[in-house]
Amino acid sequence: MVFNEPTEGVGDASVVILGRRHASDYETEPDFIQCVGKHIQRGDSSINVIGELEFLNSLYPWFEPRTAPLRPADLDRLMTQPPVAERLASLQTEYLIWVDGSTVQTNSAGSMTCGVGPGGAGCFGFGTWGNDSTYEATIWDFTDRAEVGRVNTSASGQSYMPAVVVPIPIIAPVQGTACDGLGDQLLKFLSSEH
Repeated sequence: MVFNEPTEGVGDASVVILGRRHASDYETEPDFIQCVGKHIQRGDSSINVIGELEFLNSLYPWFEPRTAPLRPADLDRLMTQPPVAERLASLQTEYLIWVDGSTVQTNSAGSMTCGVGPGGAGCFGFGTWGNDSTYEATIWDFTDRAEVGRVNTSASGQSYMPAVVVPIPIIAPVQGTACDGLGDQLLKFLSSEH
């Protein structure tokens, strides 16, 4: 969903991508957030993506899980704090992208046994497991203090590990596929080149 599509991309402004960490049963993985940021920068090197840790450290404690804004209207409250307004102005932050979701293991089956003997060590068996990734990115515009878009992606895959003497994992790149899918959609929103 796009509520207010940019016409010329981000320009000289910056974008920050943060993971939601408000749920008690999961948190959006920091390595996924980093992957999406790198994907956007590879797709359009003119977009300045501020690192999540750098942004959180420079605006501590206003974006910690217990104090972070949950709605675009909460940005007005934050902007009344002079240190926050000054820091955001110095970072030239135009868009804040909240990413919510996670990758979970869905099922597993099979068994494997390993042993060590006088002739050496080895394993025998077969294992399989599934992974599902579901992520949603909510795009906030700092200038208008409004939500301007929402994109989501999901991916699933089955991984296998056969073992005859040596276990050989065949891992489905579920989280990487979700990262590429979300990154491509965000690029269409943020970049004038796409």
